[in-house]
Formats: sequence, C-alpha cells, structure tokens
Amino acid sequence: MARQTLSREEVLDAAAALVRAHGPDGLTMRGLAAALGTAVTSIYWHVGNRESLLDALAERTVADLGAIRPRGADPVERIGSVAHALRRALRERPHLVAMVHERGLTERMFLPAQRALVREAHAAGLRGERAAELVRAVTFQVVGYVLLERNRERAPVQSPAEEELWGAETDGADPLLARALAAPPESERLFASSVRALVEGLLAGPRTPSSGDITDIGDTGGGAVGRGPYSQ
Repeated sequence: MARQTLSREEVLDAAAALVRAHGPDGLTMRGLAAALGTAVTSIYWHVGNRESLLDALAERTVADLGAIRPRGADPVERIGSVAHALRRALRERPHLVAMVHERGLTERMFLPAQRALVREAHAAGLRGERAAELVRAVTFQVVGYVLLERNRERAPVQSPAEEELWGAETDGADPLLARALAAPPESERLFASSVRALVEGLLAGPRTPSSGDITDIGDTGGGAVGRGPYSQ
C-alpha cells in the first residue's frame, strides 16, 4: 500500500541515501518510490522528473557544506577546524560531491567554506593577496588530500606493496625513515599535521631572503637574490 503522506525532504533524504550507496546511476524513480513505499507519481509531484531531483540534491549538498563553522582558541586552530570540517563533508558524500561537480556547481559548493576562511584570515591580520593565498592553499590542500585518499582506497592491490618497497631500504642511511614509510599512513594524523604546518607558515608572513637562496641564473656577481614564495 502506498504511503498517504510524504514530504519533499523525505524524498530528498531517500534519494541522497541511494546516491551515497550506489552513485547517481543507481538513483531511479522506480527504485526511489520502492524505497519510500509510495507511487512514482507521488515522487514526480514532490520533486519533478529525475533531472529536477538531481538538481535539488546538488543544491542541498551545496547548502549542507555551508554549515561549516570555525572552532578553536587561536587562528591556527580555527582555520584548521574549517579544513577538517570540509574534509569530513567531502568524504561523507563523495557521490553527491561528484554530482555537484558534474552540474558545474563546484565553485558554489566551496564558497561557504572559503568565506569562513576569509573571515579567519582577516581576523588574523591578513589582507589582499596574502589572505587570498591562505584561502586557496587551504582549499587545495583539503581537496587534494581527499582525492588522494579516495584514489588510495579504490586502487587495486599493489605489488610490491609499500611495506615491501621500503622494507628493502632498511640498510640505507635512514632506517627509521624506511620503517616509517613501510607502515600504513596514519591519515588523520598526517592531515592534521600538514594543515597545521601549512597554516602556520602562511600566517607567519613573508620570509626574509637568506644567503642560502638560489640566485638568478646568469647573475655573475652582486646579482639579485632568488625570489622567495612571497616576493612581489
């Protein structure tokens, strides 16, 4: 027997669950109706056709990512908390994020998190290009890390595996390094340390060129010092 009452949010919740489990291709109107215990005509009445449903799911995913709120007692912690929250949000809904990307809404999806980063950059005293650099660097770090995690999780079994590759290097100059690289990576810890190092470096401000910097090619004496990453 078909359900007598059904809300648009219930339809979107069930559709999102199907996409999470099976990807966008696994979302059919008949399958969704069966999951909800209702008629296909009821689904159409609430959300329109399948393309309209996918659009609604993409819009809701964008809205969900807007709920990120910074936490922490200092700028490094607060900016880092945005990075951690964005990573969690992306990892929790990979198929929905892919669907958002396919619909050309990627920039809109990241905008709320980037606005939060802008506010934190301003609060930390960064302005202009330095603030923009922090926003983009943190965003790229999160997205790149999530993509690498997903690729590692879905990769075929490697032969030789990391432990075999690095296990043969124990007689080198740094056996502790080889042993550490042979062990499975601690993903959470690695992400936390890399984000913290990135944010601390960006908040520290332009570095002063040192005598160890590379000089311009062709300089034959008294020439310019090689340009650092913050040089104008």
